[in-house]
Amino acid sequence: MNLNLDNKIIIVTGGAKGIGEGIVKVLAAENALPVIVGRKEQDNLKTLESIGNKGFQVVAELTKPQECEAAIKKVVDKFGRIDGLVNNAGLNDGVGLENGNYQQFVDSLHNTLIHYYLMAHHALPYLKQSFGAIVNIGSKTAETGQGNTSGYAASNGGRNALTREWAVELLKYKIRVNAVIVSECWTPQYSVWIKTLEHPDEQLESITAKIPLEKRMTTPEEIANMVAFLLSEKSSHTTGQLIHVDGGYVHLDRAIS
Repeated sequence: MNLNLDNKIIIVTGGAKGIGEGIVKVLAAENALPVIVGRKEQDNLKTLESIGNKGFQVVAELTKPQECEAAIKKVVDKFGRIDGLVNNAGLNDGVGLENGNYQQFVDSLHNTLIHYYLMAHHALPYLKQSFGAIVNIGSKTAETGQGNTSGYAASNGGRNALTREWAVELLKYKIRVNAVIVSECWTPQYSVWIKTLEHPDEQLESITAKIPLEKRMTTPEEIANMVAFLLSEKSSHTTGQLIHVDGGYVHLDRAIS
């Protein structure tokens, strides 16, 4: 499908690895110009090179509010416009109720939620000019819980709420806002997490067996395909939606497995 994303300037936070990298590659394949915003220049450049350097990269530590603002300025200085924003960066950091504390919880919100607001806030004047779109990446933890990850779960609950709140607020500007909710998707971060568990191979097999459709993990490309669709004019009457790309993991009855 031609999504008519040619030369669209689309920011992807955390675009150098995992789901973000998948999104960048799909956008490049659709002839958009993805802008990777991430904390490590080496990682940013590696992913940019993998798409033939058809895009741009900005180094930013998104937990620092001033760097969120600076990142948007650098994009606008380079291209003069912003056509889309994908809020993706975040970390399942294991800050729980029992094993966490105030500072860890606040830090977790900065890692995974607050920069979603800041990036959208600073990009908004340019999205208003382009009638652009915002896609927030979220996690099932907001709906299902996971255990021992209060900060991450709270952040994802916030992501869901902001998606619908912004969709309402930005109706008058014809800016659509949607979220793609991820359940079990194989990424470098997931690989690191599974190894922290006892008997990781058995745990992975058990998790995969509970995914209704095809008993397999979602791929970053499958997440990315939905993101690209939601950024495009092909989804022109879709806003305020939390779309689960998860093989039925969250909503289908596990008894069918």
